[in-house]
Amino acid sequence: MTKSSGNPGMNQQELSAASAIGALYLVRMLGLFMVLPVLPLATDDVPLATPLLIGIAIGIYGLSQGLLQIPLGFLSDRYGRKPVIAAGLMIFVIGSFVAGSAQDVYQLIIGRFLQGCGAIASTLLALMADVTRVDQRSKSMAIIGIAIAGSFGLALILGPLVAANFGVAGIFNLTGVLGILGLLLLMTRVPSPTVMANNLDSALQTGLLKTALGNPNLWRLNISILILHLLLVSGFSVFPLLLEATGEIAENDHYLYYLGLLVLSFVGMLPIMTLSDRLPDARPILLSMIATCFLGFLLLSQNQGYLAVLAGIALFFIGFNLLEVVLPAQVSKLSGAGARGTSMGVYTTCQFLGIFAGGIISGWILTEYDLTVLLSVNMVIVAIWFAVCVGFPRLGDIGSRTISLVNLPKSSAKERLEALSSVVGVLDVVVIEDEQVAYLKVDEQCFQDEFLE
Repeated sequence: MTKSSGNPGMNQQELSAASAIGALYLVRMLGLFMVLPVLPLATDDVPLATPLLIGIAIGIYGLSQGLLQIPLGFLSDRYGRKPVIAAGLMIFVIGSFVAGSAQDVYQLIIGRFLQGCGAIASTLLALMADVTRVDQRSKSMAIIGIAIAGSFGLALILGPLVAANFGVAGIFNLTGVLGILGLLLLMTRVPSPTVMANNLDSALQTGLLKTALGNPNLWRLNISILILHLLLVSGFSVFPLLLEATGEIAENDHYLYYLGLLVLSFVGMLPIMTLSDRLPDARPILLSMIATCFLGFLLLSQNQGYLAVLAGIALFFIGFNLLEVVLPAQVSKLSGAGARGTSMGVYTTCQFLGIFAGGIISGWILTEYDLTVLLSVNMVIVAIWFAVCVGFPRLGDIGSRTISLVNLPKSSAKERLEALSSVVGVLDVVVIEDEQVAYLKVDEQCFQDEFLE
């Protein structure tokens, strides 16, 4: 049998296509993240703006993304990946330039909504599966993971830097230009798949939705990612204001502090990530990182001096960045064989809805009250989140394998299912006969890849 780790590397065409798709992901995420450290400071610069309307402008991107990513994924199954991605990028570009030329906050909101309507995330994942072999998909998905992680750090530096030199409009115009470059990449570097693969690790299956929606532990993770991104937007509604309020940090220097805090948070993450790799159960890490977010907001609410603000933001960054890694890994563990794509579709929708909720809640509180109240509300939300996750199960060391059946002797799907199920350490199996692929869920403590040879 051919395992997902059986081939030594991606070929040149796969590497080129995967890199281009990763770049498209980076463009999409930059469109969200670059405005986070900038828009809260722009209330006085945007005509008709209030904290609530600025919050809506930040969060409405998440609403349109969350509502449209699954429908666009289904459209790509019918009409092709590249046409849907190209249409999504064009809408994203139009939205960027509408926001960049906005004369008031309402036009800005319209532009942000249009940006989010270019909801190509699920289609990009499906395209990645189409243009890579089964045994190279884990590497291609790692490229997307690097793009997402890199976009967050890059955005926190680029956003304030661009805004300081070209204003808020410059950020949106830059994302529009990046969207056009993304279109060129799509047309020149990404091949058109002749066959669209039904990759269950990335594709949403309507038949599995009921199972995904009915799993209480998956809902703990869905609630977790919703709250985490609610807190991200809510946090960045006050972080720039707190940096400015210290009286020691010029607005033009915010990017330097975000860069330093990101580096500091990644250094702080290293020992925790090392420990998490040695633990068969991620539950202690999950709960401790939720508690770290709570401590960050607690410190910011009690002391808004220079060092306290930097320490509080650093604590939140540590918790946020680690949870961004831990949560999807737990979704993968909890999903049945072949159900990861469906579970991740629901999970990602909750992530974008959290962005929208964060913009609305933080904007309303800052309009009616002040940032101290917002920080206190964030702490209450984190405390509820912690209580929800206390009941999260101890999962053990569960992993996944994607197996190509192409080179195996011909046999029925039932016979292959029985043969794979009998392998020591295999917990669950789904065989897709048309694709000649099997998806396995395995216990890493007793399963060995050699058993499949």
